[in-house]
Amino acid sequence: MTDRLMSLAHNPFTRGLVKALGLPQPTQLARAEGGWAAQPFANRVVVLGAAPGGFAAEGAQAAFTNGGARVLDGPPADASQRVDAVLFDATGLGGPQDTRALYDFFHPLLPRLARNARVLVLAAVPDEAPSPAASAAARGVEGFVRSLGKEVGRQGVTANVAYVARGAEERLAGPVRFFCGVGSTYVSGQALHLSGDVRAASAVPLHAALSGKVALVTGAARGIGAATAERLAQEGARVVCLDVPALADALKETAARVGGDALALDVTSPDAPVTLVAALRAGSGGVDIVVHNAGITRDRTLAKMTPEQWEQVLAVNLAAIVAIDEALLGTGALRDEGRLVYLSSISGVSGNFGQTNYATSKAALVGYVAALAPRLAARGICANAVAPGFIETAMVAKMPLMTREVGRRLNSLSQGGQPRDVAELVTFLSSPGAHGVTGNTVRVCGQGLIGA
Repeated sequence: MTDRLMSLAHNPFTRGLVKALGLPQPTQLARAEGGWAAQPFANRVVVLGAAPGGFAAEGAQAAFTNGGARVLDGPPADASQRVDAVLFDATGLGGPQDTRALYDFFHPLLPRLARNARVLVLAAVPDEAPSPAASAAARGVEGFVRSLGKEVGRQGVTANVAYVARGAEERLAGPVRFFCGVGSTYVSGQALHLSGDVRAASAVPLHAALSGKVALVTGAARGIGAATAERLAQEGARVVCLDVPALADALKETAARVGGDALALDVTSPDAPVTLVAALRAGSGGVDIVVHNAGITRDRTLAKMTPEQWEQVLAVNLAAIVAIDEALLGTGALRDEGRLVYLSSISGVSGNFGQTNYATSKAALVGYVAALAPRLAARGICANAVAPGFIETAMVAKMPLMTREVGRRLNSLSQGGQPRDVAELVTFLSSPGAHGVTGNTVRVCGQGLIGA
């Protein structure tokens, strides 16, 4: 789908007019086409800093060095050299007076950021802080990062924060690679929580990371589901693509494209969980990754909504997920060190007009993930949710022109995201390198200005 403003802003004959009219001039976002590179930071300049007393910088530096980066402790001596990624370890902030370290570190760097640069700040977990003052400083980092993201987003720069629990710094490699890499191009202003609660992965490959894994993606016939199936396959997973029988032809096309298997099944049917478990057992003995992407909308204001419209949405978007999970976990079909990823929505975070049914189901998944994750930690299983914002799908293409244009601009990056952007985050959360990430809900919304 063409973003006409983007085209005009980057056309040498019309970009002057766009600027003169005061219209947004969105940066063309960097995106990869294939799987993760063994050295994603090759030929990249990274500036790494830390506040006194921090405990996470060493793990972050190792991730950059092993990824091929040129790591500096301050702006490059060459004034023309741009900075591709910035990481600051703020885990040592002990009180309000220490927050000045954020200003002192970032102030001289911001003019040096390259387009599509990445900013990641590591903070201590506020609940683990030794004093209320230290807890306040740690929590203040999130406000700093969210505001910074809105200042630098016009350059395609993303900014995120990771709260790192004591002892979890050894699990930083995967998050650093994702949040400081090309895959996080539409993930900004987010707060990730990294812990050591989940049993450590037996192996943490960071390239071809899903080789030998079996993944199930529901709602895989098109849109975000199809993009996710393709992205998981690029990392080496064998993908079982599931969707309703009415979309069987499109489902088969997706499965053929990714070298996977097609399973036409209505997830709301009473026998769906048993049928699904049997199919997974027969095909590969079980499954390692489950992406619950299937979902529907039946939008109407609550006053005009029929009972059927309420029930249909809750059945597909929530009840079917719980039933399938109970079957997968109860039978052991989901293997140890597995990954569960749920597609929530920005509507579930901030609400949306005419979507009380949909927002209920998507907010419920946020609570479900938070409650489920601790129960699975001993098996090495991680459960997380992804909340997409304005993503350029077939549904968006049907919107009225002006509604679509407004939706595209209401985020720090001034443009809509692509299904691939959601798939990138899902793939990271599905990988062994995410073994410190569980119970999280992360938005893929370009730091949407509403609800973010």
